[in-house]
Amino acid sequence: MKQFLYITVLVSLCLLNTKAYNQEKEIIINEGSGTFIIEGGKGNEHKEITVHYYKPKKFDASSRVLLVIPGSGRNGDSYRDSWIEESEKYNILILSPSYPEKEYLYEHYHLGGIVKDANTRESITFIKGTNQVYLDEDKTSIQLNLDTTTWIYKDFDRIFDAAITAVNGSQKGYDIFGHSAGGQILHRFTIFNTKSKAKRIIAANSGSYTLPDFETKFPFGIEDLELSTKDLKKSFKQQLTIFVGELDNENETGGILLRSKTVDKQGLHRLARAQYFYKIAKAKAKEMNCTFNWKLKVIPNVGHNMREMGNAAGIYLYE
Repeated sequence: MKQFLYITVLVSLCLLNTKAYNQEKEIIINEGSGTFIIEGGKGNEHKEITVHYYKPKKFDASSRVLLVIPGSGRNGDSYRDSWIEESEKYNILILSPSYPEKEYLYEHYHLGGIVKDANTRESITFIKGTNQVYLDEDKTSIQLNLDTTTWIYKDFDRIFDAAITAVNGSQKGYDIFGHSAGGQILHRFTIFNTKSKAKRIIAANSGSYTLPDFETKFPFGIEDLELSTKDLKKSFKQQLTIFVGELDNENETGGILLRSKTVDKQGLHRLARAQYFYKIAKAKAKEMNCTFNWKLKVIPNVGHNMREMGNAAGIYLYE
């Protein structure tokens, strides 16, 4: 019996060591396109996140790094590919994570894990003939997750650190761009995660916003999230730019647009909602008499298009 237990423990240790070794071997970043895998963050260690990268020909230890956060399609490969031209032109390492939709539902991805349980599937209705989905708030039940260490925002520093270790880099921080659902993630990332290594944050074409409003419940405000005015002041100091396409208006049919009694107060399309969010945030910072580094940039002649918004972001960040 003792011999059996000894062998079992020995095999388990070998498997653990093999897993660690394999993870280390997997994070190899060669020139051009490729992928590596990291495990999920705290509470999600059993899950895997595939990071799609592109390393430019002239990349060195001081080259810049850009994380690109995909929309609801979780298509990190497509988002990575849309930045290849900019990667070579500006000498940037591109890192685009794909979160599996089956393991990271709307509340875990769009909402960053701040919600741990919600009955959104039972309380939404797709509006026929449109790209819109209606949320019946009277039927909606949301349970908040107040353990900030389990939110996906912590993953972005881990992805950056893993990549920098793999390329023997000396970079201390990164830029980050997110489009559509990725834009939702990043404006919330700015509000709720002020100690990251992100230098410049671009949240593009978000479908809805979490307002810096202590009297509106999450996900449309910050009530009940244990966020203080001191925390909000730190958020306002971050270098966030809200990007939105001029044509991402009432005529845009791309992507999925959330409608509800509360979110419709932000506007009836993405352009209006971006402008409303910025206006409310700027007014809140003025009321609090604090530094406000957020910006709003409307991209002319562009709708809900990830590639064209990415092109504009490349120029904005690196030219």
